[in-house]
Amino acid sequence: MNTITWPDFEKVELRTGTILEAQDFPQARKPAYKIRVDFGELGTKWSSAQITKHYRKEDLPGRQIIGVVNFPPKQIANFMSEFLVTGFADENGDVVLAAVDKQVPNGQKLI
Repeated sequence: MNTITWPDFEKVELRTGTILEAQDFPQARKPAYKIRVDFGELGTKWSSAQITKHYRKEDLPGRQIIGVVNFPPKQIANFMSEFLVTGFADENGDVVLAAVDKQVPNGQKLI
């Protein structure tokens, strides 16, 4: 495992946000949704999320997640992803969302 310094970690903007909507993303190479998330004072941002194995798109709105909001936008098929959705792979390699266990204001930075 590589180690990093505290200043390195402080550069990563891990923020809370609430999913506002989820849409199918048939153009993605791997099954994914397009999700729009409210990050409070940072505004709303879109991302692609390969979370179709564990989550139905209609169950995602209202769910609070953790995203990395300071990566540059990334083109995924015909879509521009504006942040990175965080999660962990299960035993099959399918993504389980990283989330907070109690509601906090949108846009809060991990401390």
